[in-house]
Amino acid sequence: MSQGPTNRALMKPLSHLLWTLLLAGLSLVMWAVWLGWDQHRDIQPDGTTTGPYQAWQVTGLVLTLLVATCWATLRGHGVAAVLGTTAGLTVASYWDWSDDASGLFVIGVGVIMFQSLAGTAAVSAVCRAVTRSSRQHRTI
Repeated sequence: MSQGPTNRALMKPLSHLLWTLLLAGLSLVMWAVWLGWDQHRDIQPDGTTTGPYQAWQVTGLVLTLLVATCWATLRGHGVAAVLGTTAGLTVASYWDWSDDASGLFVIGVGVIMFQSLAGTAAVSAVCRAVTRSSRQHRTI
């Protein structure tokens, strides 16, 4: 039985949905791997507190998701990479920070949502542009 136009038309949205869910799940897991285990603040000698995350942890998370976003974009799923990564990080930050009694964690979650949306959209656009540029150079 051959795949007609109807089957192909149904498979594309399903494929994008699966990629979105894959990237959202990966983002949740990477949050847990890089940030989820560190829940205490460090007290400095002058009495101020920092943390709970160290710069290397955030850098590791960003670099890991940068690779995943480029990988998905290069396979034609840039929108799924942007939406999935943003959704995963938003849910992870909400889950991680929601025990804050002041309620101010919502501001942080909003920042994570907007920054991850902007960052992954920019990364996806750059990966796509670089790929297009390299394909054009190969055909010349």
